[in-house]
Amino acid sequence: MADDSLFEFLHMEIVSHIFNEQQSRKGELDNKDRAACISLLEAMGFRVGQGLIERLTRDTPSFKDELDIMKFICKDFWTKVFRRQVDNLRTNHQGTYVLQDNKFSLLTQFSGGKQYLDQAPKYLAFSCGVVRGALSNLGLESVVTAEVSIMPSCKFQVVIQKL
Repeated sequence: MADDSLFEFLHMEIVSHIFNEQQSRKGELDNKDRAACISLLEAMGFRVGQGLIERLTRDTPSFKDELDIMKFICKDFWTKVFRRQVDNLRTNHQGTYVLQDNKFSLLTQFSGGKQYLDQAPKYLAFSCGVVRGALSNLGLESVVTAEVSIMPSCKFQVVIQKL
C-alpha cells in the first residue's frame, strides 16, 4: 500500500516539475508548450512501459493474436502497474480497443466530478506512454489516448497501427 502512495506522489511531482520548469523558462504556457510537456511525459512513460513488459512477459508463452495481447494488458499488466484490472475492454475487431478503468489510481487524488477535468490530460500522458511502450515491445505499434468525463473514471483508446 505504501508503494502505491509513493508512486502516486512521484508521478504528481514529475508532472508538476515538467510543467513548472517549462513555465519558468517561458512565463505563461501556451498550447504548444503544454503539448511539449505532455509529449515529454508520454515519452517517459513509453520507455517505462517497454521495460516493464520485458520483465512481465519473460516467462509468458508468446501470444496468439492482437486480442490476446490486449487481454494480457488489461489483466496482468494493468494489475502490476495500477494495482487493479481494467473494468471493461471493448473492441470493434478492427484494431481499436477501449479500456475503461472506473477508479484509475492516478486520478483518485483529485475530487470526483468535473472540477479538475482540464488538468486530467497532463496526469494521463505518462500512463498513455506506458501502455504504448508495452504494446510496442510486444510488436504492436499503436496510438493511445485517454479521455475523462468524470473523475476518477478514465477511458483509454488504443488504436493499433496496421503496417
